[in-house]
Amino acid sequence: MRHDLSKMTCIEDLRQVAKRKVPKMFFDYLESGSWTQTTLRDNTSDFTPIKLRQKVMVNTENRSLKHTLLGEEYTMPLAVAPIGLAGMLCADGEILAARAAEKFGVPYTLSTLSIASIEDVAHNTSKPFWFQLNPMRDREFMASLIQRAKNANCSALVLSADLQGVGLCHADIRNGLSAPMKPTVPNLLQLATKPEWCLRMLNTDRRTFGNIIGHAKHVHDVSALLSWANAQFDPTLNWDDIAKIKDLWGGKIILKGILDPEDAEIATKYGVDAIVVSNHGGRQLDGSLSSIQALPDIVSAVGNKTEVWLDSGIRSGQDMLKAWAMGARGFMTGRAALYGLGAFGEDGVRRALEILYREMDLTMAFTGHRQLQNVGRDILIDHTRPLSSAERRESIVQQRHRIYEELYGWPRASLRFGTMW
Repeated sequence: MRHDLSKMTCIEDLRQVAKRKVPKMFFDYLESGSWTQTTLRDNTSDFTPIKLRQKVMVNTENRSLKHTLLGEEYTMPLAVAPIGLAGMLCADGEILAARAAEKFGVPYTLSTLSIASIEDVAHNTSKPFWFQLNPMRDREFMASLIQRAKNANCSALVLSADLQGVGLCHADIRNGLSAPMKPTVPNLLQLATKPEWCLRMLNTDRRTFGNIIGHAKHVHDVSALLSWANAQFDPTLNWDDIAKIKDLWGGKIILKGILDPEDAEIATKYGVDAIVVSNHGGRQLDGSLSSIQALPDIVSAVGNKTEVWLDSGIRSGQDMLKAWAMGARGFMTGRAALYGLGAFGEDGVRRALEILYREMDLTMAFTGHRQLQNVGRDILIDHTRPLSSAERRESIVQQRHRIYEELYGWPRASLRFGTMW
């Protein structure tokens, strides 16, 4: 069914519709973060102080956002990020989202904890997608997931580096999150107010974790799934495991969940093809840096040794252009695309991507550029953007120089090493 989505002009519009249509349990799962949700809020709010420099009287005709990720050109440098349970926001959700991404010309990433299986998505799409791997104690099952992704011609493996445990998400605990929903009185009352969602779910057999049920040992039904899943988070995961996973996979590897510049440098030594600056959408360590605040130090540490992408907090095309100007060369967004999925299915995901593209394209034009590759840090007002540690140190030294010049008229050259303070 096609929808007239012309009135959906920003991601927040799609979010509001999804909130009305999706049962509370699953909308809260998409929406919420861990603990006090401080990092979740910072992910979006930390973009706001960054100001753009408008340029006028510049020819901005024939603009392009095309860019290569892992050597392949896409419509824009954005991938749909992996989010578990996407198939509970809308029936067959992973298939619909993958189709929308494919048609738009951006990569789709399937979560290990998806409702549709790897094979389901491969059967219903025509181009390779990416697969996100959760590290697990059951290494035999993890190896089988990698082989299934290879058999499905997935073109990249996204390894989650920040899932050695699970963050405390209060909303998921209170709601008794499960797939499928348990037939409790509150849940049944919820479903009574979501007729469109219910009708779609009645017309699909995909209602639980398709990559796990019937594939993992001793997990043949939903009753055994919870205890199995809780036992799978692997606190022993370490850097040496990357080499083993690389050998099993034999293709492109993206390491997602990097917030520390030292970790970024280590990742490059293990030969990953891209790192994603991400705090798991604020669902893991609450109180960590927002992704945009962490970005400058990671770009400074890694340089051109690998592709640096950004995830967590992207809600507009302007967010992406700001991060691009700060050195990110790719982006992943889960919530923005999945608000569209919950609102209008495949059409909603397509509309979310259109909105993000249009916002990024227009913002690039207003800053005086036609080609994304020519956009640099000069489009940002310097004192409004997050600085790397090296830039902050240099800024402090320069401030000291100015103070000494104003007070004593001493030349900067005599203080260039900042030794007087």
